[in-house]
Amino acid sequence: MQRNKLGSSELYVSEIGLGCMSLGKDEQESINIIHRAIDEGVTFIDTADLYDFGANEELVGKALKGKRDQCVLATKVGNRWDHVDEGWEWAPSKDYIKTAVKRSLQRLDTDYLDLYQLHGGTIEDPIDEIIEAFEDLKQDGLIREYGISSIRPNVIKEYLSRSNIVSIMMQYSMLDRRPEEFLDLIQENDVSVIARGPLAKGNLTERIFTDKASGKGFMEYSDEEIRDVMTKVKEIAKGRDLSHLSLRYPLNHPAVATVIPGASSVSQLENNVAAADVNLSEEEVELFKEWTQVTHYDKHRE
Repeated sequence: MQRNKLGSSELYVSEIGLGCMSLGKDEQESINIIHRAIDEGVTFIDTADLYDFGANEELVGKALKGKRDQCVLATKVGNRWDHVDEGWEWAPSKDYIKTAVKRSLQRLDTDYLDLYQLHGGTIEDPIDEIIEAFEDLKQDGLIREYGISSIRPNVIKEYLSRSNIVSIMMQYSMLDRRPEEFLDLIQENDVSVIARGPLAKGNLTERIFTDKASGKGFMEYSDEEIRDVMTKVKEIAKGRDLSHLSLRYPLNHPAVATVIPGASSVSQLENNVAAADVNLSEEEVELFKEWTQVTHYDKHRE
């Protein structure tokens, strides 16, 4: 498995990582998925304190028992739920980040995090205070590096210019090409992109031809438009799995260090990992761009 340097850090991550949000309710199956991922060369494991309100971190911690040194472990912070009856609220204060990291470390059963990420963010946040919190955690040895998970252009620009982030997680796929506006800028700042949602909720797989249409489409695409795109992709696939081609697309840009598809079964994990042995030609990448839309961030503020 190809490993890529994460920004300016000394962390090297597998180009195919594992997003743990999609792990199912079966604890043993989830542990098997993580173990199989590591066996297959996956070194980047991503979770968040918000996923299942801490239970996902606990599950990942159990799976990594005795295997912690074999992976780059990442989680996220900023959403607080411990003081409300239901739901959560955005709480990106310095004090909360320093409190939350200790809880994540306990749930993950580890002494340190390789990557700690701000799980969202707005331009109204106390950005200097947030940066101070992450820098303090680095000084204390609780985290090795930090990054953000955001698709807000104004937020991204602020952190690129004011902080020492090494990564930006953002949704990026053939059907969501918004990051392409900023990939060169991110690379110029020696920061890497972690691409989440590379399969666009399964729309960029064979499933688009076999499942009953949801009627919801994806972003600005209707189900019919997605099938049209994937029909064209299938015509030039030459026997290659459609999901493999879709996973390779974000990795075409050197700013992208890893893609993190989820997996709810060992077989799904193994299929995702097999994309490591697939390549896209420059001509194929250009065709994929020709067949899909360029959508801008200002039309989809999150």
